This record gives sequence, C-alpha cells and structure tokens, in this order.
Amino acid sequence: MAETKSAMRKPVFTKVDQMRPGTNGHNLVVKVLSSTTVLRKGRPDGPQVHQMRIAECLVGDDTGTILFTARNEQVEMMKPEATVILRNAKIDMFKGSMRLAVDKWGRVEVTEPATFTVKEDNNLSLVEYELVNVVEE
Repeated sequence: MAETKSAMRKPVFTKVDQMRPGTNGHNLVVKVLSSTTVLRKGRPDGPQVHQMRIAECLVGDDTGTILFTARNEQVEMMKPEATVILRNAKIDMFKGSMRLAVDKWGRVEVTEPATFTVKEDNNLSLVEYELVNVVEE
C-alpha cells in the first residue's frame, strides 16, 4: 500500500516574464515593490474578522513586474521590500490586463530577502490583451 502513494514532487519555479493570460499553477519568488489597499469592506457593527480587504501590489523579479491582487490575510504579508513565495498562483484578467492572484488552493509565504534586483521596466500588467474569437469554416 505504501508503494502506491505518490511522493511529493519539488515545485518548479517560473519567472514573471513567462506569465501568460489564462494560465495557472505558477510558483514564483518575488519581491514586493508597492502595496495599495483598493477595497476594505465589512459591517460596521460586526467583528473585524469578517472584514474583506483587497490590495493591489506591484511584485517582480529579475525578469519583470506584474500586479498581484492580495486578498484578506494576504494583505498583511505583502509589505513593500518583502520577499514572498507565491505557490499555485494564477493569472486573472482585469480590464484586459493580467493580474497575478493566489486563491484558496495556493499559498503565500514570506521568505528571506532576495538577492536579485527587480527589473522594473518590464511591467506585464501594462500590456493590454484582447479576446478574439476565431471562426473556422
């Protein structure tokens, strides 16, 4: 019975410049450049635990940068100058541009400071994509 159990495989880390629209399952080590809270919603009479928060964070590595959408408890981890590991991240499309996100199936971990310098002139979130339907005859 022990032989049939699959061994955990090592994660394959990708770089920011390899991100494409509609893809998922990315593992990245990125540095947080900035973090801006865009939504803070909750009941005024309710406890702070059920407050919904969303922040847009500019993250990057030595190949480029991309906007990361941090939700709820992820917001505290995304402090500027922090280095984080994003596991099982996916690309969401928002108004025609790419956003990196980690949902309930992924994980965000703060790690030791990175040694790379972020390439800030290659922001993938500034590239606008358009969905084109191709009709085959």
